[in-house]
Amino acid sequence: MTMSLSAELWPEVQPETARRLMLAGVESFAQRGYHATTTRDIAGSAGMSPAALYVHFPSKAALLFAISRSGHEQVLALVKQAAENTDSPTDAVRGIVEQFVAWHARRHTVARVVQYELGALPEQEYAVVAGLRRDIERILRELVVAGTESGEFTVADPGTAARALLSLGIDVARWYTERHRKTPEKLGTEYGQLALRMLGATQS
Repeated sequence: MTMSLSAELWPEVQPETARRLMLAGVESFAQRGYHATTTRDIAGSAGMSPAALYVHFPSKAALLFAISRSGHEQVLALVKQAAENTDSPTDAVRGIVEQFVAWHARRHTVARVVQYELGALPEQEYAVVAGLRRDIERILRELVVAGTESGEFTVADPGTAARALLSLGIDVARWYTERHRKTPEKLGTEYGQLALRMLGATQS
């Protein structure tokens, strides 16, 4: 763990001890799984006592929620920016997929926890994260609809197409490591092209 990495991952979180605990939580959840991880494991990984964790997070579930909500908020911001900075559905979808895939590769450890430990969240916290996920999917679905109506895409069900594209990006976090020969950016570019082919794009 490093201070610079935790600050890079969660620049909005203060103080630094809270970021250290979030990073320790990510590493512990990724290695052991949420249910097999104890608060003592997390605190020990952060170089703190178990009591120190409760100063910043009232429970292990609260820590997971902070990690998951932050990850989804970061992705939603990337998706919004990619959607707003283009002139056509084709360019917007390409940009979203490129950013989405690159984030899941670059932050693959965080992304695995964010995406694959959702079921461990308490009901109320899960509802918050589910809302963020719906916003991400809605933006992409609306672009696929717009592209279909304009003749740029050829798909029978824009909702299914949007979910399929997001699922491809999410899966990157499952297998990507720093040893992979392609950078996150290169992978994102290739997935962006694949996405347009899946949608039957008339231009690329």
